[in-house]
Amino acid sequence: MVIKYKLKKKSSECKARLGEITTPHGTFETPVFMAVGTNATVKTLSVEELEELESHIILGNTYHLWLQPGDDIVRDAGGLHKFMNWKHSILTDSGGFQVFSLAKLRDIKEEGVYFKHHKSGAKLFLSPEKSIEIQNNLGSDIMMCFDECPPYPASHEYLEKSLERTLRWAKRCKEANRNKDTQGLFGIVQGGEFEDLRKRSARELVVMDFDGYSIGGTSVGEPKEIQNKVLDYTLDILPEDKPRYLMGVGSPGAILDAVERGIDMFDCVLPTRIARHGTAMTTNGRKILKNKEFERDFSPLDNKCDCYTCKNYTKAYLHHLIKADEILGYRLISIHNIRFLNNLTKEIRDAIREDRFMELKKRVYEEYGLKDGGKDF
Repeated sequence: MVIKYKLKKKSSECKARLGEITTPHGTFETPVFMAVGTNATVKTLSVEELEELESHIILGNTYHLWLQPGDDIVRDAGGLHKFMNWKHSILTDSGGFQVFSLAKLRDIKEEGVYFKHHKSGAKLFLSPEKSIEIQNNLGSDIMMCFDECPPYPASHEYLEKSLERTLRWAKRCKEANRNKDTQGLFGIVQGGEFEDLRKRSARELVVMDFDGYSIGGTSVGEPKEIQNKVLDYTLDILPEDKPRYLMGVGSPGAILDAVERGIDMFDCVLPTRIARHGTAMTTNGRKILKNKEFERDFSPLDNKCDCYTCKNYTKAYLHHLIKADEILGYRLISIHNIRFLNNLTKEIRDAIREDRFMELKKRVYEEYGLKDGGKDF
């Protein structure tokens, strides 16, 4: 296997795991959060800043990079690592989520998906083979299988047919990978909220023997309780010696809930997206910095944070930047939000190591306003 996973410790309190993943571009501990670099950049941030924030792996979007600048250009530049000057690990998604969330007039066939460009309306086609070809050209460390990301809610009948096709596509993805010695491939567990479909998906993917396994089809509008139930009856089927990745999750409560159930990896656009709306994650919950309450607040954004923003700027200054629509404001909050999630996952790793994960979860829930069903992002 290209991607190696080492289980370092299991919590005595729950199913949380401390692990270590090795890719062709580095080794890092898990649980880990991956910032999303949609267009070969984490929005507004340089790679040097990401390194200072202790990001060890980031995510690139196959769909967007295929359309702009083109995977052939990235290939000719020496791959995504050289193209964006990132020396550490990269995971690329398959393009499947974007096809089903952004693209227009989809027509799902056995061979793949026919659809229209989400902006220009140009006709496009993406198949398992094409997705892997693009990801091979991008040269990521971890690739994802092309799957259908079904809507929520959907009927058992629809999801069963979708799952069967996704499993066939998974086999085709594995056969299409021409860089088996340098690029790992993760299978994606689907099946909606139905226990029988999720278990079937997990079992059949395990037989195919992927480098790791992700849980797809969550964070698509389902209640938090449904997401947790899906994890409860899926993760025990997945092998202990492979990474487990929950796609599209980046809120503190959801991360803690998923780690408790045995998830190792997370990604989400949340920290940079809410930063562009002037919202910060802090150890005391979210702060909407455009609000007037921060106009004369000359304290740091988060007294417990060691990021560049918190060491150098006040809430009042950030409030001013957001009100003035200054790009610097979005940058500074993005720096903080990514550091916040990296710090949270580091705290989680230390807590698992020291057998105090549930104590940490309780504390974060209380500080973040989640203890009594408070709103998570």
